[in-house]
Amino acid sequence: MRRPNFLVIVTDQHRADHLGCYGHPVLRTPHIDALAARGTRFERFHAASPVCMPNRASLLTGRYPSAHGLRVNGGALSVRATTFVEQLRRAGYRTASLGKSHVQPMTDRPAEGGAPPQAIDAWKDDGGDYMQEQPRHFAGTDRHPFHTPYYGYDEVDMVTFHGDHAGGHYLQWLRRHLPEADRLRDRANQLPHDYVCPQAYRTAIPEAYYPTSYIRDRAVDFLRTTRGQAQPFFAFVSFPDPHHPFTPPGRYWGLYDPADFPVRLPFEAHRNPPPPIRWCRERFLDGSRARQGPHDSFFATEREIREAMALSAGMITMIDDAVGDIVRALQESGQAENTVIVFTSDHGDYLGDFNLVLKGALASRGITRVPFIWCDPRQAAPAVSPALASTIDIAPSVLARAGVEPYGGIQGRSLLGCLDGEGRVWDELLVEYQDSRTRQGFQRPACVRSLLTERHRLSVYQDESWGELYDHHEDPDETHNLWDAPDQGDTQSRLMQQLLRKMLSAVDPSPPARYAA
Repeated sequence: MRRPNFLVIVTDQHRADHLGCYGHPVLRTPHIDALAARGTRFERFHAASPVCMPNRASLLTGRYPSAHGLRVNGGALSVRATTFVEQLRRAGYRTASLGKSHVQPMTDRPAEGGAPPQAIDAWKDDGGDYMQEQPRHFAGTDRHPFHTPYYGYDEVDMVTFHGDHAGGHYLQWLRRHLPEADRLRDRANQLPHDYVCPQAYRTAIPEAYYPTSYIRDRAVDFLRTTRGQAQPFFAFVSFPDPHHPFTPPGRYWGLYDPADFPVRLPFEAHRNPPPPIRWCRERFLDGSRARQGPHDSFFATEREIREAMALSAGMITMIDDAVGDIVRALQESGQAENTVIVFTSDHGDYLGDFNLVLKGALASRGITRVPFIWCDPRQAAPAVSPALASTIDIAPSVLARAGVEPYGGIQGRSLLGCLDGEGRVWDELLVEYQDSRTRQGFQRPACVRSLLTERHRLSVYQDESWGELYDHHEDPDETHNLWDAPDQGDTQSRLMQQLLRKMLSAVDPSPPARYAA
């Protein structure tokens, strides 16, 4: 029997409720909605870690960040780590990564605190080349040759960073095809606008030269080469949007009116905001917000939030249009009837929840809950799954559908039994977070572990006396923290025990013992 193809489409910093098929009242995403209309949409799918690099490595390995080792942004996934893409490649698949990868550092800036004072690190050098995504390789116009296979990918078309300042092979292509690219990318030359939201830039880059269009075109080109081929393929198509900065090009900038986007959960909606929310608000009130880093969550005004929502929606609709073109190319290739299409994102964005924007250590649904759609040509009927599921479940699901043996150490479980909307794989989920910088009022980079059950979220913060406990049946928007509630002691104790057991079950099970004790 011929093995299925896989087309996995990933967005960046895209919360689940910002798609039409997930109930957004304004945002129009007909092409992504069409995938959900003939596949399975997962209602309770969460990132293994709500930050780019750790969660992308979890997608590739099917393992938690504490197991695969890429725990913070700025690190790298070890070349010793086995990925499910490698398994597909060994089984005869053609493998391609088109767009943002981000499992190696995209910058050459030193991390907070610099090098450790110890002369020798805890980990020996494994000989891997971890500089492949760095900007110096893409400074010229001649296409930089990538060393492959790259975590299992034989073909790599790399896009780094975000918005109109994306880099990688895209930037080399842009400079070849648009001689004035550097002038147009200079934000001093952005187009006029009256938006006041931080991170909102009206790019002068035309739509046809924007990163979303570039990735769409590379995906279309790839799919055209598959016409008539018997070799199965796995294509990873990864868009850097709608991650900030908010830079939808051309008609997508004004596609949505900020006035149409309600701010559902203002700061005042939270009865007892945790310290990081209060800290962000204090930075806003005392005027020191402007000194925060470009990737730090911040407290925003209602106008700023509405603008961020509208511009994010423009970026998402541009991606949706690109998805329509990609699916059309798949159909024209003759491969659609044997191709599983997956749509997901690496993490979300607060995007106005309690007046916060961007992401951080607070493990709210806005940043952990992401879209996940499995569109399978052999599926008898569309479905909506209420099953708890995680990024670590993608690898075993793809391998199971491909009929390829999994490898040792996978911590996720196959979701194929949930495609009819009835099955379940987890009673609770673990979400890991470890920051690379000090922010949101923490005295050191935050380290967080969260437990998600059918009813509750419990979050524990290292070295902090406070924590979070929410009852989603009574409080689905997480507006009342029950951590210190006198009548919740038994519930908190039970959930703490569940979290401990979940963390124990997440301990790296590999390598197995080779000989009897």
